Amino acid sequence: MQIDWPFLLFTFAVSVLGSHSRVDRQVLNNHEPNVSHARAAIIELQYWYNETTGLWETTGWWNSANVLTMVADFVAVDSSLDVIAEHVFQNTFSQAQKASLATVKVMTPYSVTTYTGPQFPPWINPPKNGFSGFLNDFYDDEAWWALAWLKIHDLTKQQQYLQTAIDIFEDMAKGWGGTCEGLWWNKQHSYKGAIENALFLTVAAQLANRASNQEYYLNWARKEWDWFQQTGMINSHYNINNGISLVTCQTDNGTVWSYNQGVILGGLLELYRAAPDKTYLTMAERIALAGINFLCDSHGILHDPCEPNCGADGPQFKGIFIRNLQKLQLAVPNDQFKKFINNNSDSIWLNDRGPGSQLGLIWSGPFMGATASTQSSAADALVAALAIQGQKLKLNVQ
Repeated sequence: MQIDWPFLLFTFAVSVLGSHSRVDRQVLNNHEPNVSHARAAIIELQYWYNETTGLWETTGWWNSANVLTMVADFVAVDSSLDVIAEHVFQNTFSQAQKASLATVKVMTPYSVTTYTGPQFPPWINPPKNGFSGFLNDFYDDEAWWALAWLKIHDLTKQQQYLQTAIDIFEDMAKGWGGTCEGLWWNKQHSYKGAIENALFLTVAAQLANRASNQEYYLNWARKEWDWFQQTGMINSHYNINNGISLVTCQTDNGTVWSYNQGVILGGLLELYRAAPDKTYLTMAERIALAGINFLCDSHGILHDPCEPNCGADGPQFKGIFIRNLQKLQLAVPNDQFKKFINNNSDSIWLNDRGPGSQLGLIWSGPFMGATASTQSSAADALVAALAIQGQKLKLNVQ
């Protein structure tokens, strides 16, 4: 059955803009803009959703996993879009893993460009096919899907989502070792970077807190964290460089990207929950503050070095940082983190919003167009602002 998304979304927009659920109405009134802004952004986002593929058009395979995670994060604090979200969870789980779209990534010193088939530029020699089960040739892509299904498992308690994450992790673990140790970026063993290793830590630590074989996953998480620290990718300023040299096995002093600063926060927080050690939280706070200080403009608004031309991948990065920062804020409240999240959320809505509730790449403005990637990344910030107020809202759950 094909879903008439314009009709369905219009119906939901009308029905939910004046209603709330899950949270106490009196408390919610104090934070009305955060709720309505996040909800409107997600409703707008769904116009890009492809029912047949279970993915979001105008963005890539791994980006769609992040879109899914953001939607789940919203549903965790506001249930007004539960019906849409539940359908999307089930449909994406069913349809997206049937995709046979091969993926090719081209790395430069400043960015990674992802091409997803079946059509490729003429200078690219694509692989023969893609992979089912949310697996492909890139371990970082796989990890994003594992994290999405773990979040949805937290919401629904459905075992199929947890099992999928377990299966993905086992495929990732096959990519550990070889030159310099650590996790390879891809199955061709061409590079080792910060993002796939931070993601591997995060998936392992989350599974240690959810799956039955806790010690197995905890050992992997500790092994990854020990390796990560030894590479020097966390530099003297607590910013994370993009990867390592396969000659020296030490940092390549590569670009500092917001998502590298962000993923590690969630990983260390989950590792702390699995094996309480305050050094994990201390390091997470230092990395978070370093990212804010290094990547923000004079008004405290987050930017990545690629702006305003971030290709297909870069627009997703900032949302990943702020998503993980809000997790840290909920665990270890910090006035600077709270101010940062709220300032960025406000700036997006005031300065980076186009027609309807479309949200763009540059959070300080001006609006320069939207895709599912820019929309979902900015929505991550709106959801984060709502979630940190959930510290109070959760006391009034009905």
